[in-house]
Amino acid sequence: MSDSMRDLSGPEVSPAERYERGLALKKAGLHKAAIDQFEMAAVDLPLAVKAYAQIGLCYKLSGRYEEAVTAFQKALKATPASSKETVQILYVLGRTLESLGRVTETLEAYRWIRREEAAYRDVAERIEQLSSRRQTVAAKRG
Repeated sequence: MSDSMRDLSGPEVSPAERYERGLALKKAGLHKAAIDQFEMAAVDLPLAVKAYAQIGLCYKLSGRYEEAVTAFQKALKATPASSKETVQILYVLGRTLESLGRVTETLEAYRWIRREEAAYRDVAERIEQLSSRRQTVAAKRG
């Protein structure tokens, strides 16, 4: 193999390096390229939770909320996630579901957060608002 061919293939890039590249691309607003890097990083189990969460954030920033929901759900299924990471991912999942008008799923995510960390951000107020909105809608239908 010639030297020029070897230069093109380059050394193998680690999942951790892929993750770091993804963060830089996301920060630069290059969400599609960032998603590609995060997907390659997600093959490394210890990085999978963070990589899928970042993929979800990239989709959300791109206005692709359904894909964001799927990525956040993958992050929650990846192992191992700390309690803190789980709560953070559930929160962005809940906010994304809320923006899609998926109230039942949103309440499920927020209630899970409340069980893990009762005073997390504005979760209690969001649960109250969504629950009362749902009761008002049900009363109008009834």
